[in-house]
Amino acid sequence: MKKAIILLSGGIDSSTTLYLARHKGYKTLCLIFDYHQRHKKEIESAKNIAKSANVEYKVMRILLPEGGSSLLNPDMPLKLHPHLFPPPLRGRIKERGREEIPSTYVPARNIIFLAYAVSYAETYGIKVIFIGVNQVDYSGYPDCREDFIHAFNQMIKVGTKSGTKKAENIKVIAPLMKMTKGEIIKLGMKLGVPYHLTWSCYAGKEKPCLKCDSCKFRLKGFQEAGIKDPLLTNGKGKGF
Repeated sequence: MKKAIILLSGGIDSSTTLYLARHKGYKTLCLIFDYHQRHKKEIESAKNIAKSANVEYKVMRILLPEGGSSLLNPDMPLKLHPHLFPPPLRGRIKERGREEIPSTYVPARNIIFLAYAVSYAETYGIKVIFIGVNQVDYSGYPDCREDFIHAFNQMIKVGTKSGTKKAENIKVIAPLMKMTKGEIIKLGMKLGVPYHLTWSCYAGKEKPCLKCDSCKFRLKGFQEAGIKDPLLTNGKGKGF
């Protein structure tokens, strides 16, 4: 059976990517990262999603410097970027240009996560790594762009033992790269993704805050898909 590593965060994109990889016939190993983020809800969500899919997972505990991101330092405010969300919400990279990268950007996060994945892949003879990044509906992080994935694949070719042997080369695949959140959710519904187990909110409280960038992209996605977000109950879904 084909084998693949999935970077699983517990959100909509990575969960859909996991189910898509399974649909394509891959036996998957999920890597879940505990990098001392300001809340653990996404870690628990990721574990529950992996369990629901009946796939193997490992929680990788690493320590990143907390001063560089409001997702790591609880004393830093989660700055909102309302300019990203005028009606209709702008999301495509070509429309946003060089706008400010939000405080929730974690320095070199996907570089580090993918480096771990490559190490696992090379050790266990796995040739494919799936990551759920996309450059349409996202917060402007530089490590979620197609150029970044292309550059990282070039790095694997020149910086690993397997990269020197074309037949054994490892490749990072981002299947959702050019999809909107609405398109991703529609795909996930067809694949049976348990969206009630996912978590997107940066605040990490009992209920989604509906104010942070991630919540707003999620709101927009379910609205475009014509589906009610299963996390929103007791009337808070108004506006969908």
